[in-house]
Amino acid sequence: MKKLLLAVATIGFVLLGVALGRAVTLRSGQAAFLPDAPADLADVNVDAAASRLAGAVRFRTISNLPPQPFDTTAFLGLHAYLEETYPGVHGALSRERVNDLSLLFTWEGTDPGLAPVVLMGHLDVVPIIPGTEEEWSYGAFDGVVADGFVWGRGTMDDKVSVLAILEAVESLVAEGYRPERTLYLAFGHDEEIGGPRGAAALADTIARRSPKLALVVDEGGAVVEDAFPGLTRPAALVGVAEKGFLSVRLRARAEGGHSSMPPATTSVGILAAAIHRLEQSPFPASLDGPTGAMLQTLAPELSLGMRTLLGNLWLFGPLVERVMTGTSTGAAMVRTTTAATMFDGGVKDNVLPIMAEAVVNFRILPGETVESTLDRIRRVVDDERVELEVAYEGAAQDPSPVSDPG
Repeated sequence: MKKLLLAVATIGFVLLGVALGRAVTLRSGQAAFLPDAPADLADVNVDAAASRLAGAVRFRTISNLPPQPFDTTAFLGLHAYLEETYPGVHGALSRERVNDLSLLFTWEGTDPGLAPVVLMGHLDVVPIIPGTEEEWSYGAFDGVVADGFVWGRGTMDDKVSVLAILEAVESLVAEGYRPERTLYLAFGHDEEIGGPRGAAALADTIARRSPKLALVVDEGGAVVEDAFPGLTRPAALVGVAEKGFLSVRLRARAEGGHSSMPPATTSVGILAAAIHRLEQSPFPASLDGPTGAMLQTLAPELSLGMRTLLGNLWLFGPLVERVMTGTSTGAAMVRTTTAATMFDGGVKDNVLPIMAEAVVNFRILPGETVESTLDRIRRVVDDERVELEVAYEGAAQDPSPVSDPG
């Protein structure tokens, strides 16, 4: 027994020594020419830019789930507002509507032989939950500028990206600048429901005109501080992939009747049990792919302890996975997530519902697919009384391919 313990301890010390050696020799992958300070923004009128974003927020460009229609007046009103607010953009670039409510701007480059760049954002926002209006610090569509912030739907997701792009292009046009590469500015109108008409049509249009692109920049990452223990500098999280999207409608049927003589389980109970099983059986965590690559890129910038952990995922990967799945943010980075978001059943408190429905949203980790996700959902629910289907058009999309970060 002593020999076995000694052998185990020896192996442990050897592995730890190898891990520490690797940690000490890790070298930063940061470009040496990056500036220590941001560019001078003295010429940017922050108050005016904030006011213009606030104006865009006031248009109720809500993406409703089918079959609820879009408020075309709100979207067309936003189109007109952007045209009035950014005259330089509309004078120097061509603008077209795609499927009526999405916008595509084309800024012709001086060298048609160069592959174009696409800058993306979306005009639509999600609705607010009825009855929560009084809980907002400021009205969701009031576009208030206060306390150093612009308040309202779209200030984070994603009118801020659209307006930031237009602010930059407007400034460049005023300076007489013209790009070498052609630039597409693509602003969809239905991203919040998967982009079945707007985003998809924009992508098809650009692909027909320019099959090869140099770069596509969309919403996503951020510059964060204190995101990891031992990281003393801001870190820019650059997305090289996007999770897939799947919303599944679950439907349970049972015999109706009066609540005074209920069956052992109602349709609501059947469905609630299915959702409980999904929540209690999360998808497995994985550091393969972009998340693991990000952690290993960050490792040389961290303290020795964190560098040892993240620089040796071959050894400490299970520990890192466990720590990350302990928070909602960390878990979302390493697994396909499960979120029950909608539940409907019954019309009166003393009437047994014949049918109950729920919608569960999944964000699919790169490496998995819509089909593999559906297969796992069926296995976990494991109840022939529960029907499953994709919730609506555009509610199923595989993860994007992973771009080469080099």
